[in-house]
Amino acid sequence: MSTKAKSLAAARKMKDRWRAKEWYRIIAPEMFNMSLLGETPADVPENLMGRTMEATVQDLTGDFSKMHIKLKFKVNDIRGLDAHTVFMGHDLTSDYIRRLTRRRRSKTDTTVDVTTKDGWELRVKPMAISEQRIQASQRTAVRNSMDTTLKKAASENTVGEFVKMIMGGDLGRMMASNSKQIVPLKRVEIRKSEVHRVGSMRDIAEVLKAMEEEEAERERQAAEAEQAAAKAAAQAEAEQASGEEDEEETVESEELSETELAEEAEEAEDTKE
Repeated sequence: MSTKAKSLAAARKMKDRWRAKEWYRIIAPEMFNMSLLGETPADVPENLMGRTMEATVQDLTGDFSKMHIKLKFKVNDIRGLDAHTVFMGHDLTSDYIRRLTRRRRSKTDTTVDVTTKDGWELRVKPMAISEQRIQASQRTAVRNSMDTTLKKAASENTVGEFVKMIMGGDLGRMMASNSKQIVPLKRVEIRKSEVHRVGSMRDIAEVLKAMEEEEAERERQAAEAEQAAAKAAAQAEAEQASGEEDEEETVESEELSETELAEEAEEAEDTKE
């Protein structure tokens, strides 16, 4: 077989391999409202298991101010052509961290292992930025304060609630507030998180059913609100029409009274004559 024929056969084989693949939708976990992360091809579903994908918070929520937060997901379940994922951690972009750590500022880093209420084990890496340089004893006190705050917050919340507190900045504000008696902090951020052990999770089928029920309930409420608005509009229109009729009757009554008075006046004049 000639070289050209071999290359054509190889190209045809490669094309056939791509034709045999299916495109699967990558779905974010429940804590991110099962948003669409993207699509990926695979010839068999088993090849998707364990694949990782990254996305920013902006990609999922449309919030431009969160474009510096990168999320990491891993495929753990296949349902038809939907590949469902589990949250594996996050980190901040390097340029965002550089903007925070300017000259004459102190950056205090630490690493904290936490366990959430539903049994997820995460390694969280916060950083605290102060306006001026601080002493080593103050750094140690800030680290201890952040450690206590993170462990308490994790033990009182599920992983979904804990991750939302990270993304929304609530944890950073809590740590800054708890450390302000030690030293005033310009900013506190969770620069990185890693999932070390996945805890309890709701079954995907149960989650999908709950979401369908919530959607049906929202549609029912919207339909009821629309019906109520239509009823109120019809009632207002009827009241307006009734008011217009009353006004017309009043005008007609006044006109009749004026006519009667004119006739009586004419009769009185005729009588005088």
